[in-house]
Amino acid sequence: MHHGRFNTAAYSVYPNEDVLFDIAYADDALLVVEKPAGVVTQPGKKHMRDSLLNGLFARYGHPLQNLGEARQWGLLHRLDRDTSGLVIVALRQRAYDDLFDQFKNRRVKKTYWALVAGSPRTAQGVIQTPILEVVGARKKAIAGRRGKPAITAFRVLAVGKGVSLVEARPKTGRLHQIRVHFAEMGCPVVGEDVYADRHRLPAAGRLCLHAAGLSFVHPETRQRVTVRSPWPSDLVKTLRRVGIKPPTHDS
Repeated sequence: MHHGRFNTAAYSVYPNEDVLFDIAYADDALLVVEKPAGVVTQPGKKHMRDSLLNGLFARYGHPLQNLGEARQWGLLHRLDRDTSGLVIVALRQRAYDDLFDQFKNRRVKKTYWALVAGSPRTAQGVIQTPILEVVGARKKAIAGRRGKPAITAFRVLAVGKGVSLVEARPKTGRLHQIRVHFAEMGCPVVGEDVYADRHRLPAAGRLCLHAAGLSFVHPETRQRVTVRSPWPSDLVKTLRRVGIKPPTHDS
């Protein structure tokens, strides 16, 4: 997709072709990309040049620049730095506005896979603890009555040694929602460094949370688009150690 060297001065976001990502779905209106773990979604303190958006600008600088800051340079949502998986990016203004509306009205269906400590009390359920965002040295979320409504439906896919593999479907998009909700249940996500509390978690190279599925109505064709991402290869060993097979989208 490169058209010679880009003129970085023409872009508001520094284009960095060293930021790697895979494309799970693409057309002229939008992309669904796979963000690797360890990469922040958008530029911020200490990450002005190595975010996913910097990588996207190296390939799609013109359409993203045209969307402008008012439309978040095409980004419709974010994943935590340590979470891997699918992110939707708009390439046209009308596509952005339509998808933004779908997110706002909770019409985008999101599916996550998480390896959590212990095992939820029920094989499936809905967590509805409100979440309050606290801005300090680093952004953190707190579960409690003062927060905004937060809803996560879940089901247990498999149980291993001291852990469970769960599928989570957040109906709202609060900060760190899945991590906070499972920690609140006493089942923090394996690899957690913020919400683990006093739990002894099994060893893992990173947070075992993956944005595995997205389903939305295409802003131009009006057909439903469903994009799925496999269990990340870097977490296969982690599952093997606890005796769980990698999940598939049929499980």
